Parts: sequence; structure tokens; C-alpha cells
Amino acid sequence: MANPTPLQPESRPLQAEDGDFCPACVMTFNANDPSGACGLGADIAAFVSAGAHALAVVTGAYVRDTAEIFDHFAFDDEAVTDQARAALEDMPVSAIKVGFVGSPENISAIAEIASDYADVPLVAYMPSLSWWEESKIDSYLDAFRELLLPQTTLLVGNHSSLWRWLLPDWPGERNPSARDIAKAAADLGVSCTLVTGIPLPDQFIDNVLATPQAVLYSEKFERFEAVFSGAGETLSAALTALLANGHELQAATAEALTYLDHSLEAGFHPGMGHIVPDRLFWAQAEDEADGDEAPDADGSDTLASNPLFELPPNGTTKH
Repeated sequence: MANPTPLQPESRPLQAEDGDFCPACVMTFNANDPSGACGLGADIAAFVSAGAHALAVVTGAYVRDTAEIFDHFAFDDEAVTDQARAALEDMPVSAIKVGFVGSPENISAIAEIASDYADVPLVAYMPSLSWWEESKIDSYLDAFRELLLPQTTLLVGNHSSLWRWLLPDWPGERNPSARDIAKAAADLGVSCTLVTGIPLPDQFIDNVLATPQAVLYSEKFERFEAVFSGAGETLSAALTALLANGHELQAATAEALTYLDHSLEAGFHPGMGHIVPDRLFWAQAEDEADGDEAPDADGSDTLASNPLFELPPNGTTKH
């Protein structure tokens, strides 16, 4: 017979008192990636590096390794909604990131949730979907364009991916600039766009934060002689967490790009596929052995202190 009065273990309840530090909570909607290259694992590691607490909502699961994606299974939209609402009713959220969520139904559910948190910055990351079926890509992008972009504060994506999606009938002989892409995004309700991987001469690539009116920030890096999985996921997650911690958009962009560069430089090869960014490069013991003072876990000692651009609330219109 079961013990009717089981022994209770000794406990020491931990309660945050007034004035105690509490990291900003950042919600991410993304798929689980068993390889650890992308998806929720990448988001969580980058959030931690920027001193934020992850509220991770699983929208589905990839079948993939470090080289390629073989398949994806989307969660039911009700399961996505229930996960998010339970966490949001308990904890205040300071920023929201949306990665690949697997279905138009999930996009609709996330858009409805985001509409209830209109003052919270929403960062949307659009990865390459070239691995997916064309019919699914079209319906997914249509839903994203119609339902989520009107609530997006910042859209992040590779130059070629955003070009093909937002400017499919681009007529010019020259490639569209970051401002051209930002204008197309702004026509759909997006406040700002961060365009990455813009090809430059001499093996450099540019990364440009833009609105239709101006380039707000740009930084170029020398192209690595390697193929990475998860670079865009790393950048967009770090940027979301920095915004959640109150840093202005230009300063957060600069810091997130620097963080990505260090993550790629310290990247490792866990399998037979691509290199994975080391998102916890700052925690390596060798840094301490060099006698250099390690950065704080929240990255506060490296963040820019002179913000130039005030972040608007999520999106410019409502769906």
C-alpha cells in the first residue's frame, strides 16, 4: 500500500526579491534541430550568451544532420498556442523571435499571439527554404507575408533569400540593394530589415541594417573559407536577446554581428557535414588561461553604450 503521508524533501524556496537581477525573457518560436546546428538549440545558446532567459516554443522538428535537412514535421497549431500562452501568462516577455515554424497554420497562431503583445519587439528570421517542397514553400511564404510581416519590427535574412522572396520580379540589371529589400519589406509592414551576406569584391560580404529611407548600420567581414550551418539563426537570436535587454537597434546589431563573427571563428566540426558556430566561445577555459578577463555572461562589458536609433514597437500595421 502506498504511504499516505510521503516524506517531503527539505526544500529551500528561491524567490527573487525586489532589486534582485532577473534576466530578460525572450520567446522564440522555432523547430527542434537534433544536430544542434540551427533551431531552438541555436536560439537558446545565443540567448544565454546575451544574458537572456529563453522561453522556447517548439513548433516542429527537423530530420537533419549538420549537412542537410531531410524532412520536417510541424506541430499542431493548438499545441504551439498552448505552449506559448502558458509561458506568457506566467512571465513577462521582452522580445519575440520567429524562426522556421513549419506551416501556415502555425504562422497564423503566432501572429494572433503577437497581436496581443504589440509593444514587444518581434524579430523574424527567414532562412533558406530550398530544401522544402515548392508547393509548401509558396503557401508558407504567402502566410508569413500576409500575417506576420505586418507585425515584424525587424526582418533578418540572407540577401539572396530575401531578394527571391520579396523582389521576385526585380527588373534591374544590378542586384537589389539592402534599401531596395527594406522598401519591399516596409511595404508589407516591416519597420527595419537586416540584410546579410551581400557579396562584395575581394572575398568580403556586407551586412546592412536598412529602412527604405536610409542605411542605419553596415559592417563587412572577410568571407570564411568554410560552410556553416546556423549562422543566420545565431545572429537573429543574439540580436533579439540584445533588444530584449534594452539596447537600441544599431548598437544591438553591431554587437550581434561581432558575436556572430567570433562564433564562426571558433566554429567546430561535430560531424561529417558543415561547421557549427561555437555560440559559447566566450566560456572556453583557454580564454581564462590567457589571463584576459572573460566577458560577463550577459555580454554587458562589450555592448555599445551610445545607441543611435530608437527601436519602434513590433511592426507598423496590424494584421
